[in-house]
Amino acid sequence: MKSDASMEVPRTLAEGPPPRPLGFTDQLALWGNLGVSLLVIVAGTFVLAPDPGLPALSLLAALTAVVVGAVIGNALLGLAAVAGARTGAPAMVLVRGLFGRRGSWVPTALNIAQNIGWATVELIVIAHLASTLTSPSLRPVFVVVGGAIATLMAIRPLGVVRGYLKRVAVWAVVLSTAYLFVQVLRRPLPPLGEGSWRAFWKATDIVIALPISWIPLAADYSRHSRSERAAFGGAFAGYGLAALAFFSLGVLATANATVGDDALASLLALPAGAIALMILLVDELDEVFANIYSTVVSAQNIGPKLDRRVGAVLVGSLATALALAFQDYVSYESFLLIIGSVFVPLFATFAVDFFGLRRGRWDVGDAAPARWSMVVPWAAGFVTYQLINPGLQPNWSAFWTARQADLGFTSPSWASASVLSFAVAAGLTLLVGLVSNVTRARGSALPRP
Repeated sequence: MKSDASMEVPRTLAEGPPPRPLGFTDQLALWGNLGVSLLVIVAGTFVLAPDPGLPALSLLAALTAVVVGAVIGNALLGLAAVAGARTGAPAMVLVRGLFGRRGSWVPTALNIAQNIGWATVELIVIAHLASTLTSPSLRPVFVVVGGAIATLMAIRPLGVVRGYLKRVAVWAVVLSTAYLFVQVLRRPLPPLGEGSWRAFWKATDIVIALPISWIPLAADYSRHSRSERAAFGGAFAGYGLAALAFFSLGVLATANATVGDDALASLLALPAGAIALMILLVDELDEVFANIYSTVVSAQNIGPKLDRRVGAVLVGSLATALALAFQDYVSYESFLLIIGSVFVPLFATFAVDFFGLRRGRWDVGDAAPARWSMVVPWAAGFVTYQLINPGLQPNWSAFWTARQADLGFTSPSWASASVLSFAVAAGLTLLVGLVSNVTRARGSALPRP
């Protein structure tokens, strides 16, 4: 067992390099627990019917989409973790290598917004299910208690990872999940091939969106990794296995649900289902903790002297207040897709430049130059995503549907917005980088006056 000092994180970004106590099993437990989410179970409902304009997927198509999406999304998550382990820099500080310090504030602001949003949604889900299992009048109590516990966890994050998540939570979650699978599979399911494959890639996008939503946070934790291999393996295997399990559980629970019920209602109807879900509900607090912690770490990219502990209290209080004010969590699918449309192409731009063009020679200092040409592939990838999959948010979707009409473009059902937007951003990043290298080479070859 490490000493308390070895598990402490510098309170401000200006305090120097982070400690590196996290091995493979630490990060496997971290990402495995972060992948355990009731929201993932709910998302299984959307995987079966990802587009109201297309027929529902067959059970075989939906489970295949889960596997394909988990492999793609978690491979990208693992690469993001490698970058943090290699540099020792948090995620939003790494973006300085693309856009400079001030330029990195734009994705930082987006990341802060999404982290606060996710922390709020997680608290809403926790309070909703807990009050369903007890009394609706207790919902505000569960919001406040959940927010307070998650905030305390964010104050001492490495101790939480190496203590509670690794030694306690993971085993309770494994047993509860195994029980739910056994009970779900004992109930009748529709034939595997009954349904369509037409919306396969739209379903895959939903699965990819979950690990993608963690990419802007990955380096916040992997910067404490002992090695790049441990960082990649922990993120890829930990979150990947959890995503496979819980998306599949959501798909199966939805497939045998009573008409009108969602996946959670179907699981609650199982013998002792409420007890198993209550265990998972307690584990949901680590998602709130991670979002609170990474909100503060992201904010330190703008204000390096911000005290993490003070920031955690402020962010935790804000998320708790928002969760008290709002109760809707079902419509979060559109939120997922919009987040993916921002960070899939951003990570493609970063990955090609960091791992390919610059091979890890990355400037994250305060004087890092702004390379505005890299905005082009990011923006092109974002537009590609929206044209292929404008989501279900009414005003947002209407705008991009109108742009499809302006261009005379109809998105084919086989197209994956995540895969194609990543490919567009990656290809343009490579092109912009090669052109820049040629221009610099010619400039340095010119005779000096």
